[in-house]
Amino acid sequence: MPKLKSQNDSPLVPMPTDSYIPERDLGKSPVLEARHLGIDFGGLTAVDDFNLTIGRTEIAGLIGPNGAGKTTVFNLLTKVYQPTRGTIMIDGIDTHGMTTAQVNKLGVARTFQNIRLFDNLSVEDNVKLGMHNQIKYGMVSGILRLPSYWKQERIAHERALELLSIFDMQDLAGVKAGSLPYGAQRRLEIVRALGTNPSLLLLDEPAAGMNPSETAELMENIIKIRDTFQIAIMLIEHDMNLVMGICEGICVLNFGKVIAKGTPEDIQSNPVVIEAYLGKKKEA
Repeated sequence: MPKLKSQNDSPLVPMPTDSYIPERDLGKSPVLEARHLGIDFGGLTAVDDFNLTIGRTEIAGLIGPNGAGKTTVFNLLTKVYQPTRGTIMIDGIDTHGMTTAQVNKLGVARTFQNIRLFDNLSVEDNVKLGMHNQIKYGMVSGILRLPSYWKQERIAHERALELLSIFDMQDLAGVKAGSLPYGAQRRLEIVRALGTNPSLLLLDEPAAGMNPSETAELMENIIKIRDTFQIAIMLIEHDMNLVMGICEGICVLNFGKVIAKGTPEDIQSNPVVIEAYLGKKKEA
């Protein structure tokens, strides 16, 4: 599949941390710097010496065979797990000791492999829940329904519809989230994550369960989101057509270690990556 293009495409340039970012992001502080990141579960090392830098408007991919540690990396970045060692910098701020909520307020949002919507709430209310870190009225205003409450509710309603329009879902605002088709629920999760106003959006297998037509539309919308909001996006995905079609930089994990970094072209031709996915050729 040919690589989709957007106005901001630019070549990758090397960084001091053995990583690459798009040339257009040079001169801006990276949105993410993970340095020597690792975590142990008992005597098992799940991730070891993970290093990655993501530019402020980069679309990056994290790939690898099943069990390579990809979701564990996402859990470390969002502080679902506290790292055993290493440093995570978000917008130049060290997140050591922070909670998931604190990292979210710092600008990191994510979706999950398994959909986690509030099925009995409306589509709009699910998106509004994503805006919790931006609510500006107090508890008294909310209880007494003061003018400040209604003003913020009106702002939240308009913002929710604006975000839903990215996926042409604004007409579904009043529908229960649990009644949506699978692909639409996936898209709603992304919209809800955008409601937190992130600078880094982490997508964990966003195309899982989607048909080829839905996946192609998703690819276009991921680029649209990046270009519209000028944010960085990092995705875990097994659909290589999607990864190679939109990602600028790709990091490959195997058994918890980085085995390759580079452009889609670099990764596709890397013999270590090919061996990790397909296994070593037996000699005749």
